[in-house]
Amino acid sequence: MPRKGSHIFCVLQHNIYFYRQNKKVMKKTYFILVLLLAITTTAFAQTVIITTSVGTMKAKLYSNTPNHVRTFVARAKQGKFNGTLFTRVIPGFMIQGGSLDSRNAAPGAKVGFADRSTEIMPEFRPEHFSKKGALAAPRQNDDINPKRKSDMSQFFIFEGKVYRSGELDTLELRANQKIQRKAMEKFYNPVENELLALRDTNKAEFNRRIRIIREQVDSMVMATPGHLKFTPEQREAYTTVGGYHYLDGLYTIFGEVTEGLDIIDKIANQPRDIYDRPKKDIRIINIKIE
Repeated sequence: MPRKGSHIFCVLQHNIYFYRQNKKVMKKTYFILVLLLAITTTAFAQTVIITTSVGTMKAKLYSNTPNHVRTFVARAKQGKFNGTLFTRVIPGFMIQGGSLDSRNAAPGAKVGFADRSTEIMPEFRPEHFSKKGALAAPRQNDDINPKRKSDMSQFFIFEGKVYRSGELDTLELRANQKIQRKAMEKFYNPVENELLALRDTNKAEFNRRIRIIREQVDSMVMATPGHLKFTPEQREAYTTVGGYHYLDGLYTIFGEVTEGLDIIDKIANQPRDIYDRPKKDIRIINIKIE
């Protein structure tokens, strides 16, 4: 049997959800302006041309990840990536290639092993996230690489999927559920009986108190590490070109593919073996720096 405050608890949760939905309409213009500002203020270091056996991609490298850009450009100019393979491709996720051990590798061989000698410190930037086309550095797992150093012997490019706006809302609600429950216990539970009384006697005061609690809950969620809140830029990207949001902030992203996004799809959807290596070799012919 539901406890006496469960109805208000549900109402408050629904209010929080629909409040966020309604804010989208009011902030549409703001979102567009923020997105345009982000686009116009993004500084690029250099442009690279990635020529593969199935097509060509053009990518821009970010100026605020200088160590990754410098290392990637140096290896490209040295021809380290030329003739290597895309060794791991997973549709709806990413394509990875560039490792030296894949050059002239025998068919079916497991390749793409890490090179710990090429590791550099991460350069995480919150404005760079795992949208489709994001160019990132792989790394070893946290248990053996607690500093999350990047392995610059190879690279990967996100493919991901396109999300509906409602899917992103659901992801936020699920991810923040435990945090929100703790916030409700802190801000709602102590005044539950008062709210029950106000609901029937003073509707205006009831609504005012609910609004305050909602703001307190939102503030606590946003201040808690591990919460999920998509930015306007993320929402725009994930609902248009797509991406793989689960890895946001976990790998250094140092550039983005600006032309040839269809080549990512072509590579990601190749038939693959048990190691996720394409059964038909997809080769990186060369990477040129403009």
